[in-house]
Amino acid sequence: MAALLYSSIASLDGYIADADGNFDWAAPDEEVHAFVNELERAVGTHLYGRRMYETMRYWETAPTGDDEHPVARDYTAIWRAADKIVFSRSLDAVTTARTRLERSFDPELVRDLKSSVDRDLSVGGADLAGQALAAGLVDEYHLFVTPVIVGGGTPSLPAGLRVDVELVDEHRFTGGVVYLRYRVRGQAGG
Repeated sequence: MAALLYSSIASLDGYIADADGNFDWAAPDEEVHAFVNELERAVGTHLYGRRMYETMRYWETAPTGDDEHPVARDYTAIWRAADKIVFSRSLDAVTTARTRLERSFDPELVRDLKSSVDRDLSVGGADLAGQALAAGLVDEYHLFVTPVIVGGGTPSLPAGLRVDVELVDEHRFTGGVVYLRYRVRGQAGG
């Protein structure tokens, strides 16, 4: 059975975007990006909300020439090779390959995917991730804590949710980012 992973890059105070919607402070440096690439290789399907999809679809047309940074070229190939499902009521159509549009989040669809695919799934976007977390679908949390406090904005985790987790991995990066991998207690995986 595949695991559903929720990965986010968050400020020290727990936000994925500041009060103005900016997340430029979360752009990974080369060391963090290379680490993310290794994690993403295991993912066969990305689940996105509309806003996260609109951000990530950049990788569909990202340049891949020899003059591009090798870490970015690598991520482009990884992203393009994965399937994508976008959950959105407002998006007219998807514009990237290997992508399908679902009008609403369906926990049963995700459960069926987890039991029928051989590669992990990831969920991205605070709102969609919150729905998956509330439905008890997330098996692991991959948090990249950045050395910045933004004072408010979009929280990386929804309020009012309690999930018991255990720390199974951690890594410190030169630039001050800390990676924390938590597994939901009582669930198998990774």
